[in-house]
Amino acid sequence: MNAESKKLIYEGLWKNNPVFRQVLGICSTLAVTNLVMNTAVMCVALIFTLSLSSASVSILRNITPRNIRMMVETLIIAFYVIIVDIILKAYWPQMSTNLGPYVGLIITNCIVMGRCEACGINNPPATAFIDGMFNALGYSFVLLIIATFREILGMGTFLGFSVPYFSGPGWDKWIIMVMPPGAFFMLAIVVWVFRSIQDRKEQS
Repeated sequence: MNAESKKLIYEGLWKNNPVFRQVLGICSTLAVTNLVMNTAVMCVALIFTLSLSSASVSILRNITPRNIRMMVETLIIAFYVIIVDIILKAYWPQMSTNLGPYVGLIITNCIVMGRCEACGINNPPATAFIDGMFNALGYSFVLLIIATFREILGMGTFLGFSVPYFSGPGWDKWIIMVMPPGAFFMLAIVVWVFRSIQDRKEQS
């Protein structure tokens, strides 16, 4: 692995993390993190869409007129989102119902369009693919952390399975954690913790 790839991975996962550093993709961060399983499926959908969209934009960059490039990028992103949506409806209709409109809203996710514009349109396909994949993974690990705390504290389960103590009578479930305000609280805590760690590392 060359130095450029390592830099892209580091920036996507940590240094310029889309959620806690750039504060992008917040709608889905707040909407789908009440259950870990829903979050995991959403993350897989975003990884698939972002990495392939960015690579496709890169492949077509030399034949795409600059003045209509954003329309072309939107069509490319929509193509991959529709594939995900059709697969979910065909093979996992319950999950499709759980995620509701948020799969379709990946088309408007700032992270996807942002990486296509920032990296896909200016770099070779392999670079664009790596950048897209690791930005999506950076988004995913933050969402999964938020979802884990919300589900355990709010429902006493993890992936639908009972968690000792938190599912018992000794724990009074924090219902607010699976409600929209709980998502705001957890997002704020995660952003605060990760930014504090990042600032401390940069200062040292």
